[in-house]
Amino acid sequence: MSQNIEIEFKNMLTKQEYLGLIEHFQIQEKDFFQQENHYFDTADFLLKQNKSALRIRKKQNAYELTLKQPHSEGLLETNKLLTKEESKAIFQTGSIIFEPFVSILTKMNIAPKNICYFGSLTTIRAEKEIGNGLLVLDHSFYLNEEDYELEYEVSDAKEGQASFNKILESCQIPVRQAKNKVQRFYLKKHEQQK
Repeated sequence: MSQNIEIEFKNMLTKQEYLGLIEHFQIQEKDFFQQENHYFDTADFLLKQNKSALRIRKKQNAYELTLKQPHSEGLLETNKLLTKEESKAIFQTGSIIFEPFVSILTKMNIAPKNICYFGSLTTIRAEKEIGNGLLVLDHSFYLNEEDYELEYEVSDAKEGQASFNKILESCQIPVRQAKNKVQRFYLKKHEQQK
């Protein structure tokens, strides 16, 4: 079990900009890998209402349960590595039995037994260390949608913002507001439920 603060900057991209960044940063085909984010919430979106998100990420043969919550400097992530069997049990039942997840959910007035599986988002990702951060290029697929995104993960928000702005400026990419993946997923899911 671990906790960390996630500080990242995001920008949505056109396909052309995405391909241009791959060329600009000399990212090779071997640098790409696939990951799956599987999202959970209550039927009435209580996690979303608390500006929080719960997911299991499958990357190669590893599974990680992550609860993201708002934090003054970004997002507070609570993480737990899972076995394939533990992951499968959560998919089938939605039931979260691990501390401190149970404790955090309970503090948000969310009964862990009311968690259910909402669906998945698949991302083809490339990562590259640039300056004091990690540059991330994502091509994501979910609920009959696909999009392109640039992320820049840093440990210092002020420095990171300046570096991120320089990347956008040097590649002539306009600033575009980017909701995080779970928000984009939820918006589409909510649309489909209407």
